Amino acid sequence: MTSYRSGNSAAAVLLIKVNDMNSIEFRKELTEHIIPFWNKLRDDENGGFTGFMDSALNIDKNGEKGVILHSRILWFYSNAYMLLKDEALLDNAKHAYKFLTEKCVDKQYGGVYWSMNADGSVKDDIKHTYCQAFFVYALSSYYRACGDKDALKLAYEVVDLIEKHATDDVAYLEKLSRDWGSELANDELSENGLMADKTMNTTLHLMEAYTELYLADKNADVLRRLKFQLELTYDKIFDEQGNKLLVFFNREMDVIGDIHSYGHDIEATWLIDRACDAIGDAEISAKFADMNKRIVRNIADIAYHKATGSLLNESENGVVNTWRIWWVQAETVVGFLNAYQRGYGDKEYYDIAAAVWKFIQDFIVDKREGGEWHSQLDDSMKFAEFKPMVDPWKCPYHNGRMCIEAICRLEK
Repeated sequence: MTSYRSGNSAAAVLLIKVNDMNSIEFRKELTEHIIPFWNKLRDDENGGFTGFMDSALNIDKNGEKGVILHSRILWFYSNAYMLLKDEALLDNAKHAYKFLTEKCVDKQYGGVYWSMNADGSVKDDIKHTYCQAFFVYALSSYYRACGDKDALKLAYEVVDLIEKHATDDVAYLEKLSRDWGSELANDELSENGLMADKTMNTTLHLMEAYTELYLADKNADVLRRLKFQLELTYDKIFDEQGNKLLVFFNREMDVIGDIHSYGHDIEATWLIDRACDAIGDAEISAKFADMNKRIVRNIADIAYHKATGSLLNESENGVVNTWRIWWVQAETVVGFLNAYQRGYGDKEYYDIAAAVWKFIQDFIVDKREGGEWHSQLDDSMKFAEFKPMVDPWKCPYHNGRMCIEAICRLEK
């Protein structure tokens, strides 16, 4: 197994041998780097966690506190506690839960806001389905970690709001007003000059959230909607000709734009497999295993950059964006490890996961004192100084989850 260490172009030869992955390295990254970094951002004065740090590691205590960020922090500490059984992790989960439930939940209309000011006052009161999904995901894990029935009750309340207000005859809506009464332009999850009425991303993370809630409580209604989300993915989002997931859609779920998100594709494969495992229906599992097998093969062929052992970002209208994004690399490790374990391919898939893990260690992990992971790198492996270390989207969810998944999978 090899990994790129030097050379001037994509055609550079592979030079350095990479050792097989082992759980010890992932435990070390989780316990000695990621967890200590986020521990230091705990805000005991205003609640929650400090929401902004720039790429020079300057903390802005007045920065906004994203609700998605805090939901992901709650998910992270809950799952880290379930793995490591360290009470300090559960205490941080309880701290995040307290901020979310006391400050971020709309006591009048229900659901969670989009973002808060540093002091916990409301900054943006819109109700975005993507944001609600991560709150449900976090509450479900928190319930699994500590058995808090109020968290489970709140998760169901938010699911009821999603199903009542954020659906139509076709799929899930994206962005609504605070009172859930008006549909708004989806600025938050639209990109590339497009304005999407519906997105693959929101569907994927609703599926992720409902999977976690179903694992927590085995509710029949949650199972029914989880199956709907899977079928929506297969029927409307999966491009059978291109062996990929489509990204942006109009109201009728007709695709808009020509975008292929490599990171979301590989992330989706293992999250969909997890949903199928939770459901436990052999026919459903086989159907989506076939789909995922095709997606993984396509990503390996067109997005994996062998010379550097990394995954490229995306393509738009056939033009490839070659930024190496932190979360894309993390999801690549899990996605290809999952594909190898499920027999979607031979040891090539394990080798890709190992190579990308080595790339993360060499280039994505910030070696500076007080750093965590660089957000993105260019082709020369220089990190983007304009991308923050912490912001409403930069969180311990992807990299922390990669470590947790790798530890559990490699130790089996």
